[in-house]
Amino acid sequence: MFDIAIILINYNSSELSIDCIKSIYEKTSSKINFQVIITDNCSEKDDYENIKSFCDNSNLPNLKLLKNSVNAGFGCGNMYGFKHSNAKYLAFVNNDTLFLNDCLALLKNELDSNQSIGIAGAQAFKEDHEFLISLDHFASPTREIFGRSFLELINPKKYPKRKKKYNSPVKVNFVPGSFMFVRSDDFVKAGGFDERIFLYYEETDLCLRLAKIKKFAYLIPAAEFIHFHGASTEKSLAIKKELKISLLYIMKKHYGNFGYQTVRWFLLLKYGLSSLFKAKNRPLFSLIWRGAPMSESLQYKQK
Repeated sequence: MFDIAIILINYNSSELSIDCIKSIYEKTSSKINFQVIITDNCSEKDDYENIKSFCDNSNLPNLKLLKNSVNAGFGCGNMYGFKHSNAKYLAFVNNDTLFLNDCLALLKNELDSNQSIGIAGAQAFKEDHEFLISLDHFASPTREIFGRSFLELINPKKYPKRKKKYNSPVKVNFVPGSFMFVRSDDFVKAGGFDERIFLYYEETDLCLRLAKIKKFAYLIPAAEFIHFHGASTEKSLAIKKELKISLLYIMKKHYGNFGYQTVRWFLLLKYGLSSLFKAKNRPLFSLIWRGAPMSESLQYKQK
């Protein structure tokens, strides 16, 4: 069994994946026994061949490339990688990242010394090393209607400031999906990633379920990495729709029909008014009016 399995997804971004993998091997201590598993989510032929060539010729130890027959999304892609792993700890890492230090050893040490930590995240920075927010508050009806600043104002202990740079570990609601470090046993006990979610809110859902078994999320600021934020996901109307589909799915799953309808009607009001002046918001309004059903997710629209 390995100490850590690092799992990442490649989707038409092999150069990012290759740079990420190189940084993992470069920065990780030789004392850590780890494996790297890449799930290719049905990339274009040239992109897949590029990363396959790298894996075949890199001579890096314990590097495994898997290929999905469809674009399975974030949760399914990571679960596919997880099912091929054999390690005490799991590190789910976006391929648009670069390690700045020995993140894995730092995170492992924290979880080894504190059993209440269920999942840990590292501190992210932009390409120019500018600070990036690396914690967040659970998606909830209150957050969606009143905003994050309101939560931080009324209960700063429960909702630590997102825009603050921390110097020591801090308990948070959840850490971003760009870098998540978790015990394999806790991941399994919580149920892993919800494979119905194609994209967005997977980390919220996982951390909510971990919290229910008394395993909490922490930001470990000593571990540092660069995140080329959004580089691996092209922005489009389809992606914006996916965001709303996943959000309302999470509302119903964790806050019941009342929470779902509360957020749905708030979004209908928001996008209904904005649609009067911005035609680009009308498809979002229409989607939410129909209830943003999972059947309209990109997961079910692939050829």
